[in-house]
Amino acid sequence: MQPRPSLDVVVASTAADTASTAPLVLLVLLLGLLVALVILVLVLRTRLGRRQRAAGELTAAVEKLLQGNLSADFSSSDPAEVGVLAQALERLRLSLRTAAGSRDYLSQVIASMSDAVVVTHLDGAIARVNPAAERLLGQAAAELRGQPLVNLVAPGQRSGFTLADPLARTRETAFLNGAGEEVPVAYAAAEIVADEPGAQGYVLTARNISERKVAEQRIRYLARIDALTKVPNRMQFQHLLQRAIARARRGDHRLALIYLDVDKFKEINDTFGHTAGDFCLETLTDRLRGILPDSSVVGRLAGDEFGVILDNLDPARNLRAEVVATTRLLQETIAEPLHYQGHQLYMTTSAGVALYPGDGNNVIDLIRNADAALCRAKRQGGGALDVYHADMNAATVERLMLKSRLRKAFEKNELRVHYQPKIDLRDGSIAGAEALVRWELTDRGIVLPSEFIPLAEESNMIVQIGEWVLDRVCSDYHRWQMTPVNPGRVAVNLSLRQLKQRDFISRVQEIYGKHGVSPANLELEITETTLMEDPTRTLQLLDELHNMGLQLAIDDFGTGYSSLSALQQFPISTLKIDQSFVRNATTNHDQATIVSMIIEMGHSLKLEVVAEGVETEDQLRFLRALNCDYAQGTLFGRAMAADDFRDLLRDQAGGAGRYRPLFARR
Repeated sequence: MQPRPSLDVVVASTAADTASTAPLVLLVLLLGLLVALVILVLVLRTRLGRRQRAAGELTAAVEKLLQGNLSADFSSSDPAEVGVLAQALERLRLSLRTAAGSRDYLSQVIASMSDAVVVTHLDGAIARVNPAAERLLGQAAAELRGQPLVNLVAPGQRSGFTLADPLARTRETAFLNGAGEEVPVAYAAAEIVADEPGAQGYVLTARNISERKVAEQRIRYLARIDALTKVPNRMQFQHLLQRAIARARRGDHRLALIYLDVDKFKEINDTFGHTAGDFCLETLTDRLRGILPDSSVVGRLAGDEFGVILDNLDPARNLRAEVVATTRLLQETIAEPLHYQGHQLYMTTSAGVALYPGDGNNVIDLIRNADAALCRAKRQGGGALDVYHADMNAATVERLMLKSRLRKAFEKNELRVHYQPKIDLRDGSIAGAEALVRWELTDRGIVLPSEFIPLAEESNMIVQIGEWVLDRVCSDYHRWQMTPVNPGRVAVNLSLRQLKQRDFISRVQEIYGKHGVSPANLELEITETTLMEDPTRTLQLLDELHNMGLQLAIDDFGTGYSSLSALQQFPISTLKIDQSFVRNATTNHDQATIVSMIIEMGHSLKLEVVAEGVETEDQLRFLRALNCDYAQGTLFGRAMAADDFRDLLRDQAGGAGRYRPLFARR
């Protein structure tokens, strides 16, 4: 058995072995490290090359995007940072392409619009226009770009032109086209709000309203001029008389009003026909205008009744004698024979004269007194003339007494509110009513509103009466709501004096609130004259009423001096055609034209149209053919008491849905 080596020997041997193998191990380690470095370099080089290629592709795609190519591909297979960046840029590209598509779509829409569109910078300089604007302004887009828009507005319209309207309301102005001609337009403008300063500005849309203006002028002409004789009709004549009185008052001079009535004119019509009668009236008009001075006015007041205003008469002269001499000359000229289809015809006229200011200092008194003189002249036989004097004026005394009785009747609650049904012309159903005041006296019967309302206006009672009517209507409406009927919308007339009351708005609100009636069930009617008396204040009041929920209507449209365009600034929802136009619409071409044009233009302004005074089936068919919305008149029933109107509504609710079966029961 061999002896085991000692520990020292083993240790020494191990140390020797270690010493002999150390260089080999070190060499192996160095070789391993070198291989690792080579592999690392190769890996890094591969990755860097891939990223360089991805970065190059990304750079090329960005350059395409900057050139407007929204189809450039930003996809990348590199999952690292370059790939993340590529994905972000791809999302940006898709977003830009979507925005560009929306922009192109919007541009196409604007370019195809029939209304002109003008975009300006904040200083009003034109930045962009569509083709319709080029046509409207008569200039190419390149010529318009950079021009101040206000320079294209007609000089007389520039003071009222604005782009900065927070409400973007429709306004009217006139632009100058390339030929320097004025083109009337309706326009609306709004501010462009954007974060980028360069994108801020205004956008304006405009529409050529030349045809509408021509139509409005035609309506005004037809509404004021007698179709046969081409002289002012009664309405226009009274307006001209009012203006003549105002001039006389300012200039301290005199005027005369002459009423002429053809004697036994019916015999001419009955013997020779209406064509001969028309010929006589035309000849009479020509003869009057042929001998009267240019400053005078001739008007046709009724079928065979004419009026003459002699203006600017010298108060220092013998006024009565001078006017009588002129009137005699008129009568003699008219009496000269005229020839019609081989017949020699003669006309005589009776005449009544009233002088300003002695016989009246306002239109109503002057007309009434001239008419009183004419009536007395006619009682004397054909060809007579009479000048008004005080003992003719029993009517004045009666008028004063009637005014006193009106006050007492109001205090004693003797006035009544009746309701005239308003019919929907689409199906014949009752769509509402108009509230009308009625006054009946035991010794003279019904007093017409046309007679006592002016008295109420003069005495300022109209404010109290108007408020009472609204309160009565709301009270009746509340009672109707307690029964299973639908009263629709009830219209109440407003006067100018009511609108002038400082607490008018609060009083209206208090009245319908007291009775629990929704303002949407009430419609306030205002005449054109009232509307245009003080447009600024009226607009403010009507805006408040509209915001409260009340509906607003223009009553007797066509009898005043406003235009449909002027009405656009008011929050009106309904237009009521005056019965004087409806009455003759089926027999008179000019009246039919007026009604047709009012309905057409009312609808173009999104207004409902109501025809008043419908009395015949022919009128009804005529209005329905024109798509008139509503109608009221004796054909559908006269104004009736509140309980009768409720019963009528019950009949409708019971199945009688058209006016014929409804009113056949009454």
